Amino acid sequence: MTTYADYQRDPIGWFFGLSGGQLLLLSLASLPAFWAISRVAWFSALLFAGIWLMVLAVTVVPVRGRSATGWMIASIAYAFGGLLGWTSFRAKAARGRAEDLETPDLPGVLQGIQIHDGPPHGSQLQRVAVVQDHSTRTWSVTAAVVHPGIGMQDSDERARYGEALAGLIDVAGRTEKIDEILFVVRTVPEDGAERELWVTKHRRPGAPELAEQVNADLARGLTQASVRTEVFVTLVVPEARIARSAKESGGGLEGRCRELYLLLGEIEAQLRGPLGMTSVRWLTSPELALACRTGFAPGDRAGIVEALSMREKDAGVAADVPWAMAGPSGADATVRHYSHDAWNSISSTIKLPTRGAVMGALAPILTPSEAGERRSFVVAYPMVSQSKADRQSGNAEWAADIAEGMNERLGRKTRAKQRDDTSKARGLDVKLARGNALTRPYAVCTVTVPKTSRISEFGRRLDASIRRAGFAPLRLDLSQDVGFASSTVPLGISLTRAGDA
Repeated sequence: MTTYADYQRDPIGWFFGLSGGQLLLLSLASLPAFWAISRVAWFSALLFAGIWLMVLAVTVVPVRGRSATGWMIASIAYAFGGLLGWTSFRAKAARGRAEDLETPDLPGVLQGIQIHDGPPHGSQLQRVAVVQDHSTRTWSVTAAVVHPGIGMQDSDERARYGEALAGLIDVAGRTEKIDEILFVVRTVPEDGAERELWVTKHRRPGAPELAEQVNADLARGLTQASVRTEVFVTLVVPEARIARSAKESGGGLEGRCRELYLLLGEIEAQLRGPLGMTSVRWLTSPELALACRTGFAPGDRAGIVEALSMREKDAGVAADVPWAMAGPSGADATVRHYSHDAWNSISSTIKLPTRGAVMGALAPILTPSEAGERRSFVVAYPMVSQSKADRQSGNAEWAADIAEGMNERLGRKTRAKQRDDTSKARGLDVKLARGNALTRPYAVCTVTVPKTSRISEFGRRLDASIRRAGFAPLRLDLSQDVGFASSTVPLGISLTRAGDA
């Protein structure tokens, strides 16, 4: 069994776990108490001390991943956005106002997206879709990949895949341009579209009625019990990291595409080689629009597959999904779930367990509980710059040495958990010195069901699946639209950039 446990708690503040803003607020709140003490007004000092404790609880104590102040700010922002109509989206095509079909019309954090057709690439001279996010000033490209899976692999093979993933992250970090790598996995309910086309094409006239009935029964039963897995890999490159080299490559969009293509070659070599991907296909604009549309409306896939089959016989059939219609016709971001077209979705993030995560542990999260249910998740690997990683490693090692020295001076026994954290902090410095990259991985899981089903019930089932996989779920209340976009739509949306979150 291959277990990944070489991680430690991300520091949440530089002064006893407090950030600069929290420390400033608590310092200002304590001034009235000290002023009362200087005036020997003990009753007033006691009253101000009680107020300070209330401020401490509101500012510091986390409630489901956020402080009370964070919840208050998020609730006010959500209410303000609801009053201004920002939480509701209606597509221009649904209102009859679509002008340019190639201009994306997407809701929420996807509104700043612009799609470019890159120069011809590869042996087939395909024009890879380059996604520009104006709100976060990033560029991203997406590939559809196929992997044989690790379900039947032994521990040595799983360990090799784990080392290959670490090698991929190291390669991305050494480029000093890639900011984040996103792996999006979707289990799409099997609609039987391909099989129906195959049966229609190969049906023989005069076939026995019993054989056709048996095939129809088998197809009906297998379709209801089957799912189709889609895997996407997205590379995110900030404008600040690519601007100078893009200028040397010709400048403008073409220069940036050339720099992105160089990165694609390095990452594709890692995906096909050590990671064992059997297929890596960088998506064109129509293919990315199809992935975006089926992300918002899984039920539309069967009709699109049929249209693609008809286009093979008649070139005049419009099988591509225009970007003006790649999003939902309508979407509403509520507190506990996200509503889009005829579907509802709930998203939760997961917390890494202390004992470590077994490779392949996320597989139960992708298993639907009922027919018609769609599960998806994103595993993100944001890169930490080398200078910041060295600084964090030094601070962590310094804190570990101080804690160990205080325990020895006080004659207190060092607990096993403290020894483990100390060894991890010192091991991190060794790995950084050897050239390894530092990343802060996170994952977001989403369940999507038709509006005829109770979305709250399926949200509880998703949480149960996360706990069964060995993780702790944390519902992304007030941020359900961002969680859905990052875990289902492969357009480079992340929770680590301020413009997205």
